Amino acid sequence: MDRTITADIQELIRERNWSALREAVAGWPAPEIADLLQSLNPVDRVVLFRILPRAVSADVFAYLDTEQQNALLMDLSSEEARRLLAEMTPDDRTALFEELPGQASQKLLNLLSPDDLAEVRWLLGYPEDSVGRLMTPDYIAVRRYWTVEQALAHIRERGRMVETINVVYVVDRHWKLLDALELRQIILAEPQQTMEALMDGQVIAISAFEDREQAVRVMQRYDLDALPVVDSDGVLLGIITIDDVLDVAQEEATEDIHKIGGSEALDEPYMQIAFHRMIRKRAGWLVILFLSEMLTATAMSFFEEEIARAVVLALFVPLIISSGGNSGSQAATLVIRALALGEVTLRDWWRVARREVLAGLTLGVILGSIGFLRITLWQLAFQLYGPHWLLIALTVGIALVGVVTWGTIAGSMLPLLLKRLGFDPATSSAPFVATLVDVTGLVIYFSVAAVILRGTLL
Repeated sequence: MDRTITADIQELIRERNWSALREAVAGWPAPEIADLLQSLNPVDRVVLFRILPRAVSADVFAYLDTEQQNALLMDLSSEEARRLLAEMTPDDRTALFEELPGQASQKLLNLLSPDDLAEVRWLLGYPEDSVGRLMTPDYIAVRRYWTVEQALAHIRERGRMVETINVVYVVDRHWKLLDALELRQIILAEPQQTMEALMDGQVIAISAFEDREQAVRVMQRYDLDALPVVDSDGVLLGIITIDDVLDVAQEEATEDIHKIGGSEALDEPYMQIAFHRMIRKRAGWLVILFLSEMLTATAMSFFEEEIARAVVLALFVPLIISSGGNSGSQAATLVIRALALGEVTLRDWWRVARREVLAGLTLGVILGSIGFLRITLWQLAFQLYGPHWLLIALTVGIALVGVVTWGTIAGSMLPLLLKRLGFDPATSSAPFVATLVDVTGLVIYFSVAAVILRGTLL
């Protein structure tokens, strides 16, 4: 938020010029007002929030982060909090209760009307991270025998109470979902046409117990603005709208990126998470990786005699293990993302392995050739590697082919293995793959050296 705008708003608050303050933010989009609130101190934040129209304040509140929502609710009177909760959409209200501490949640539950309370408890009854937690039970439903004229009258009557009217759902008398019609279809149809005449039966729906990531994939694949949610009998329970799915997509992508980087997901914005919590989430993986890297030193100790005889081999250890780690990290990142997008399934493991073996060999030959060429040029220019420089160059070149190939295989297979075992593939983070390949890369390197340099340097 621009500092000049923030300063102007703060000045109006100090002057207690409420009419000018209302006029200053009138017409602002809800996300921008939320950004303005977050830039103010707690006292000014409450003052500005209180002058917002009731409908606007509920939209703005939904864009605040959990910590500020909680703080703001604690500063509002019980009546103000009750009005705010009543204005919120059911899915936003459920998301709020999911994140708030237990004591704060109970206090707010006591402020809800009986109908809203029953609705919140119903939505919270679904498993965490399920589609049921995301859906809103407010939507437009019509009967198959209704005419277009009847449907439009119903939309006018109910439209202001639901989150979206872009899609109208056709249900039978048991509320079983029959079809989903775009509002455009209904508006352009003849007044006396029935809903059944407009139906094609090609409705896409999702179970309330599905993981919310599946909702993201379905809405992306079929380019939907709203997705109906049904139970095991096909009864329409609610809908998920695109704004909720975009939030989920962002959260899941952020979580995967954190894990790929070798950290637990922060679950809160970087600048707002408590320092001790951030350290706790980062330290665990770093300790695991540090202990794993100790295996590298252990592996090198097994080849202490070879290193003592041919110290020149130690010069290329960083080159070898970094190349293997980098190739493994590449493969792991590509496969993790492909799994997340549904481009790859567990059944494709053999195809993935075959592609990565070929890719690893090709990349290994490229890097091995560069390594061979580098040693050759440095030998010709500076005479650094002694009379057996050609054998050393061959050792490094062939070892690079083996290490890079192994890195791509390990990096591509580990996410699939973790998914098969029921773990999150993103936990096979790039640092973890790099550590694994470091140890095995040393074994490959010194094994190649033992074969090629036997009788000369070894």
